[in-house]
Amino acid sequence: MKRNFSIYLLHALCFIGFLSCNNKIQVAMIVHHGNIYIVDSIFQVSQAMAIADGKILETGSNEFIMSKYESDSVIDAKNNFIYPGFIDAHCHFTGYATDSWKCDLMGTKSFAEIVKKINEYSKSAPMEWIYGHGWDQNDWADKSFPTKKILDSLFPDRPVFLKRIDGHAALVNQRAIDLAGITTSTQIKGGSIEIKNGKLTGMFIDNAMDLIENKVPLISDRLAKKYLNQLQHECFSQGITGVHDCGISERTIQMVDEEQKSGHLKMKIFALLSDSADYYDRWIKKGPYKTDRLHVGGFKLYADGALGSRGACLLENYSDQKNWKGFLLSDENHFKVVAEKLINTNFQMCTHAIGDSGNRIILKIYAELLKGKNDKRWRVEHAQVIDSSDFHYFGENNIIPSVQPTHATSDMYWAELRLGSSRIKNAYAYKKLLNQNDWMPLGTDFPVEYISPLKTFLAAVTRKDADGYPKNGFQTENALSREQTIRGMTIWAARAAFEENEKGSLETGKSADFIMLDTDLMHCQEKEILKTKVISTFINGEKVY
Repeated sequence: MKRNFSIYLLHALCFIGFLSCNNKIQVAMIVHHGNIYIVDSIFQVSQAMAIADGKILETGSNEFIMSKYESDSVIDAKNNFIYPGFIDAHCHFTGYATDSWKCDLMGTKSFAEIVKKINEYSKSAPMEWIYGHGWDQNDWADKSFPTKKILDSLFPDRPVFLKRIDGHAALVNQRAIDLAGITTSTQIKGGSIEIKNGKLTGMFIDNAMDLIENKVPLISDRLAKKYLNQLQHECFSQGITGVHDCGISERTIQMVDEEQKSGHLKMKIFALLSDSADYYDRWIKKGPYKTDRLHVGGFKLYADGALGSRGACLLENYSDQKNWKGFLLSDENHFKVVAEKLINTNFQMCTHAIGDSGNRIILKIYAELLKGKNDKRWRVEHAQVIDSSDFHYFGENNIIPSVQPTHATSDMYWAELRLGSSRIKNAYAYKKLLNQNDWMPLGTDFPVEYISPLKTFLAAVTRKDADGYPKNGFQTENALSREQTIRGMTIWAARAAFEENEKGSLETGKSADFIMLDTDLMHCQEKEILKTKVISTFINGEKVY
């Protein structure tokens, strides 16, 4: 008995000694032997980090973190490269998800190819409407807009709606036109109903599209939620942990909130409400809405259309269309009224503006109310074509240009045809725009462009597309540095939503939203950028991919 007691006592003393020697802090996760880009003010790189309660507790050397902390979840990063999760500062997350039932026409090289795809799709389309999206006539040998003639012959009894890639134009058939009650006498502000030889061609531009698209039935919430969860997986696989969803409805916000609270939808979403008269007074009264994953913090308006469909509002005529300058989608007074409503609130005003005239109008309205330096962070979405005399408005009034670098490398094939050799020099001028405030958020505008932060990175840094064109880059004087681009995809994107204190970098106290890559984007060869693999994606310390 004495011997057994001595053994027990020895074990007890050893255990107490172990505790005193191993006095480490228990945490949820430790990541070690990584190259961790913290993306703080000095852009430092660390080796390891400790995570607790979904937040970064501390970063440091492997020896420091491993000696101070312990965890049941220890990840050896194997010298791979860790960045804050990418935040897409301008996209259409919920819209793209709920479009999943529609026929994907991106990448089609001719109208004949579209007809073939639509004909096949019609056999299994989930509703009477035949809906396709993503075509771009600028990719075809014949770059003129198509007409409805073939669609009328193939589908005399079923409505067809085919939306252009930029979302600012659509081709429809006669059945859809009849359902909407449209004739050659129909008038529309902020849009165009194309007529040739006294007959409707089937092309509807900007606001004119709404006359028909509003007739398309909505899919069920059950199906919409299914598509949202499918799309978030695709985003996670690309390293995206947060999105700015531009222009969504109250119904969609409610659905997103429900899915996030149920634990199904883990994507973090900064939502901009649609420009709806019903929304302003209601939301201004109750203020922004914020949870751990959803932040309703602003309104998205449209000043003009897109350059590709010649709806962008220009100061002078289009170089490839006589006597045509495009148009505003609403009266100028509408933007003034909304700005006056929002100026004394905590909501951001974020306005799509493509053409130099559209941008000038919005910039002047903003400046009139912002009155110089401020921290309202009102945004101009796209800011694609700026007159040389108007750049100063951004810096003088802290107006934030929210840009999408792949627009430059997609549009460069034909943009000069629209703008001419003089105006093109102040189009897609990202470095010049960045210099106005010394920070700028970056996005993709998916599904207008592909869901790919890596393509964003390539386009911003090299001013080339995925095919490596052009060899020497497109207007490289407006290229961004690698550090600027990473910041634009992380901390500056968070800042554009007033969220820089909670995400966007891997600093102590911020959300553990991070990604592990097999390639060092800061130092790799240009040809390696698009070959980069996302190894894993984490949100609040939870592995989601």
